Amino acid sequence: MRSSLVPLFLLALPFLEIAGFIVVGSKIGVLATLGLIILSMFLGIFLLRLQGFGILQKIRSETAAGRTPSRELVHGVMLFFAAFLLIVPGFITDVIGLLLFIPAIRDIGWRFVRSRVVVVNPAATGRGRPERAADRIIELDPEDYTRKSDPNSPWSPKE
Repeated sequence: MRSSLVPLFLLALPFLEIAGFIVVGSKIGVLATLGLIILSMFLGIFLLRLQGFGILQKIRSETAAGRTPSRELVHGVMLFFAAFLLIVPGFITDVIGLLLFIPAIRDIGWRFVRSRVVVVNPAATGRGRPERAADRIIELDPEDYTRKSDPNSPWSPKE
């Protein structure tokens, strides 16, 4: 899907979902339709919990093996997005969310974004190390510090 079609799809999605509610509600009834919506919400929460722990285990094992867990991180984001789509009321979002829970579909998405994802290890670059208290200390000699303002300083107030 081209990026110019995404805003159009997002604008049309609520109308498509309402049409889906009307069609499904006329076929199976209002209470059954509401039951399906509530069931999909609970299914989204359950699948996020179940799949989320599995993804966390895979991320830990990849990290422990010394490999970058970029694939697992992208799968985790897709699982979170899939659960969000299941929790949002609507049948179109439910179908898209259920498709994202299928590992083969997530692999297709991973192949699509693989070249666009860069995972940086902060420990390797030195940027991720916590700042030590010694790094924040500026030591001054007693003659370097005075409470009197310096008349030659550009920051001193002009009178």
